[in-house]
Amino acid sequence: MIKIHYFKKGNNAVQHDFDIKKFNHDLHNEDLLWVDLYAYNYNELNDIAEIFGFHPLAVEDCLHEGSRPKMDNYGEYKFFVFHAPIYNEKSSNEITTVELNIFMGPNYVVTVHKQKLKWLGHIENVCLNSTKYLDKGTDFLLHTIIDGITDEYFPVLERIRARIDELEEEIYDYEPKEVTEEFLALKRTIILIRQTIMPQRRIFSNSNGQWKFEIREENIPFYKDLNDHLERIVESTETYRDLVNSTLDTYFSIISGKSIEKLNLLTVISTIMLPLSVITSFFGMNVPLPYQDSPIATITISVFLVVFTWGMWAYFKKMIA
Repeated sequence: MIKIHYFKKGNNAVQHDFDIKKFNHDLHNEDLLWVDLYAYNYNELNDIAEIFGFHPLAVEDCLHEGSRPKMDNYGEYKFFVFHAPIYNEKSSNEITTVELNIFMGPNYVVTVHKQKLKWLGHIENVCLNSTKYLDKGTDFLLHTIIDGITDEYFPVLERIRARIDELEEEIYDYEPKEVTEEFLALKRTIILIRQTIMPQRRIFSNSNGQWKFEIREENIPFYKDLNDHLERIVESTETYRDLVNSTLDTYFSIISGKSIEKLNLLTVISTIMLPLSVITSFFGMNVPLPYQDSPIATITISVFLVVFTWGMWAYFKKMIA
């Protein structure tokens, strides 16, 4: 499906029935054309690529999802690949990512994605009745879209933090297999977020006042704010990674401590049983022994074994305490 929003600076209005086939690169510099292509097939994407003159490699990236976040400079336009998080509590993988491809030219933006995106739908709804996202240039529209993607990360990070807090309480009660699987799932999620957010942060990093693509002076504060948000996400993932590792180390220490306690108990039992086995084996030999047939000897030996066992238990208990 294709949605089109054509902002015409002359009458400060947005046209939604613009014929994309009439597009030409000589639109007024202040005009802006936004084409949103989603749930598309090969022919639709190929038609758009021919109209705008997109490079075949960029088109191939759109068709085959899996590219890492990046920005490619094709001279007249820039091609961006971004990943946004999708949270689905009912799925076995609670957190996944969806790919969004963006072509940004001097007076047009083309967004390409295979499924509907909530924040992108919100921006489009605003554009139906307002020009607030379209009257400040393509770089501002790009910022608006990426800012929406970035905002999607914060609820996911809050969910990760809440799950870490829950695990810190559960490590004392749950079986090792269940807790370990939860920790591994959290680590995979954090790694996934880092793998997507780190390249996106580099795209919008500012080195010595130089941006990787042209940004209007009045829009620079918005990109600085976006960069701050990306930095916060990166710092949060580093913090949560350290928290998961430290909690996992604590959990392993608890498991190790419990194992040592069990081994100590088994050692004490074995130590107590060893002399008892020697004594009973000695008096149980099939050879004549003095007082072997005396009931008093049997009672005496039994009392001695009980007292001896109690004494050793009391001694080990005092030593362990």
